[in-house]
Amino acid sequence: MSKIAGVLKTLSDAAEAANVPLTGLPAPSAPLVPALPASSSGSVPRLESAPKKSKRRGALDPTLPSASSGPPTRSDHEHLLATKWMGPTKLAELVRSEGLVYKKGKFTAVEIKLINDAVENYRTTRGLTEDDMQGIIWPHNEKQKDATFWSEITSALVGRPICAVYHYMRRANHPMKQQGKWHPEEDARLIQAVTSLGQQWEKVAGLVGRMATDCRDRYRNHIVDREKRNSGSWFLPEEEELTRIITEMRKGQSLDTDVFWGKVTELMGGKRSRQQCRIKWTDSLSKRYQNEGQIPRWSARDAFVLVQKIDAQKVTHETEIAWKSIPDPQWNSWSAHILSRRWFNMKKSIKGFEDMSHAEIMDIMRFRYAEMPHVKVVKSATFVADSDDNEPHPGSSTGPGTLAVQSRADKDDDSE
Repeated sequence: MSKIAGVLKTLSDAAEAANVPLTGLPAPSAPLVPALPASSSGSVPRLESAPKKSKRRGALDPTLPSASSGPPTRSDHEHLLATKWMGPTKLAELVRSEGLVYKKGKFTAVEIKLINDAVENYRTTRGLTEDDMQGIIWPHNEKQKDATFWSEITSALVGRPICAVYHYMRRANHPMKQQGKWHPEEDARLIQAVTSLGQQWEKVAGLVGRMATDCRDRYRNHIVDREKRNSGSWFLPEEEELTRIITEMRKGQSLDTDVFWGKVTELMGGKRSRQQCRIKWTDSLSKRYQNEGQIPRWSARDAFVLVQKIDAQKVTHETEIAWKSIPDPQWNSWSAHILSRRWFNMKKSIKGFEDMSHAEIMDIMRFRYAEMPHVKVVKSATFVADSDDNEPHPGSSTGPGTLAVQSRADKDDDSE
């Protein structure tokens, strides 16, 4: 059979080369051509395989799979986060185009332990000293940055970009961290440095003797417009002005950016800092605005929902709770800050909570809030009066006694 198949193939090839149609011969069926064994000598013709992609045509980022290979997997994203130095703009772009998921916000206690363990493992396996590690974290020149070290440390975490780990570790290991309250002479140096250098915070930090982030926050929140800034309780006109500015600005914009709140405080005339404006809005005015001027009150039902939402996150340590993901417009308008404070107050009702793990506290909370609290529905006087049900029935406000009193009152009115 294999010989016949070979002859037919030869005739077919010859006819095709001569551009002459081959007729009168049946086409061989598929079973006539068995699978050909692979041969290292090349004497047996091999079946044609799909063309291989050229590695030279590398327009796509090698860390991201092409469109033909399917959507990026979680491992692809983790590798990308641990190896590519990307700022917020690039990360936001990948969130939209590639479905990238990454973590933001404060590092949790679990993450901090993972980082410390990874750093210690890196140090001991290479026989480095503590001073050597400080030299890696704080090189004399940014061009000497050890990318391998930062990738290895970032790989110990899940969902954290390498830039975030880099900035966290430099803050945590900064030789000038935790210097306490700012003194007037430091403020004077800060003002002078910003006047001469602008807002180049790394260079400003070298002249002031404080961390770059400390200099930035001190200048933004306490120095700028200090002479005309109000402090203490907000006045009603201020609250109304802040509400008007935010409701006009927030359309299509994220409120979780320094740029947004910088513009808000500018429109407020510098009377309140960006920090004051943000806290006042998220913790107070936003709830009042969404509830048409009424200040919502925390209820047992709110506590029940909060416990369910925290429990659903399945965290092992309280610092892992993603507070910004808990607020829900279908539930209420509590800010992440308010929810974290409420949770702390709920914990304080547990005797000895300071010595308990998060799992132990959650066990108690699940027991306390096992059922949704009953919500009483109170009908207003207008609602009752507008009811079409005028038939007296037991327990109703239009029972026989009530109707009789109303009838006598109507007669008295008619007689006058």
